[in-house]
Amino acid sequence: MFATYRPILSLLRGTAFLLAASGLHGLLLPLRGQLEGFSTASLGLMGTAWAGGFVTGCFFAPRIVRRAGHVRAFGAFAASGAIVALLTGLIIDEYVWILLRAFTGFTMAGAFMVIESWLNEKATNENRGTVFGLYMMVTYASIMGGQMIVAGGDVKSASLFMITGILFCLSLIPTAVSTASHPKPLQDVSLDVRGLYANSPVSAVACVLIGIANGAWGTLGAVYGARIGISTAEIALMMSLVVVAGAAMQLPAGRLSDKTDRRFVLAGAAFGAALFALAIFLFEPRSGVFVIVFTAAYGAFAYTLYSIAVAHANDHARPEDFVKVSGGLLLLYGFGTMIGPLLAAALMGWMRPEGLFLATAFAHLCLAGYTLLRISRRAPVPVGDRDAFKTQPADRSVTPEALRLDPRRKAEAGG
Repeated sequence: MFATYRPILSLLRGTAFLLAASGLHGLLLPLRGQLEGFSTASLGLMGTAWAGGFVTGCFFAPRIVRRAGHVRAFGAFAASGAIVALLTGLIIDEYVWILLRAFTGFTMAGAFMVIESWLNEKATNENRGTVFGLYMMVTYASIMGGQMIVAGGDVKSASLFMITGILFCLSLIPTAVSTASHPKPLQDVSLDVRGLYANSPVSAVACVLIGIANGAWGTLGAVYGARIGISTAEIALMMSLVVVAGAAMQLPAGRLSDKTDRRFVLAGAAFGAALFALAIFLFEPRSGVFVIVFTAAYGAFAYTLYSIAVAHANDHARPEDFVKVSGGLLLLYGFGTMIGPLLAAALMGWMRPEGLFLATAFAHLCLAGYTLLRISRRAPVPVGDRDAFKTQPADRSVTPEALRLDPRRKAEAGG
């Protein structure tokens, strides 16, 4: 049995290093930028640039992979990530960092599409669920591990940038020496906004709004922590626990949505996220412990929303359209993450650090209100006709190619 999973474990090791590098770099840049006196608008633009590069990579990276092959393309993507990480340590300039973040987003999308297609090639209908579960475990653990490296380092020095570069380079080794057969060529990504909205208006609108909120938090959460004066270690723990809390809550929220109209669960979770965001905005906690507890509670609600929205869309979609619908929603989410950092940066600059949560609360309240409106316009899907809820990988690592790993695809995969 172990021999069956050996090639997959090799690829997952590469994934672990790549995600650790991404988690470390994504947290390091806003913290160092804050220390260097970068404007809030520039810090927000870094998140927008990353999201823009990632979405662009989802469209164009498959062409690079088809031309160069999986191994060489992945090597180019990972090496580019290392080069960018080292350049951000050498050139401390906000405008250069914005440009480099766009390149990072593009290379990360390409690297993930290679790994995810490779994993999908090795997965069968019998072990697809195991492979998908292992991929999710590695995703969350590696992102958290990369972020926690910041807690043990010196943000003011170049050492963390060097460690990021090393991690990117380490991700090259497992794929370079792997004996796994090369996967089939990547498919081009397409986006049919009209079709997605016709399939499920709630899911299409929700993914954009969720992207706005999560993009704002993922980009500027560390800046918020630095500006209210909590320690670097507390900031790293705060950013990690938000994602972990959301991952832990996906399953109970999903099971609840399997038993009732998913839109009620979606609206309830959106209200919950907005409630904790508004509590932070109004009460302005400054104790590290209270901030971590409140933000973790916020994450428990906010980071369950995307999975529920995708599940609701799949309830209305034909089984053969699962990958197409989920991939399209992911791209809508990506467009939302380009907007969120700009909105949050404007509010933080105009008001105070807690303006970040005013931005996320606005997105979540809009989501809850629109969902309740749609409940009155469209009947729910009967429980017996629904697709079973499945958790989703972390939002900053999943590409349309990862959706082919989902166990629900086995009906169309044919082995």
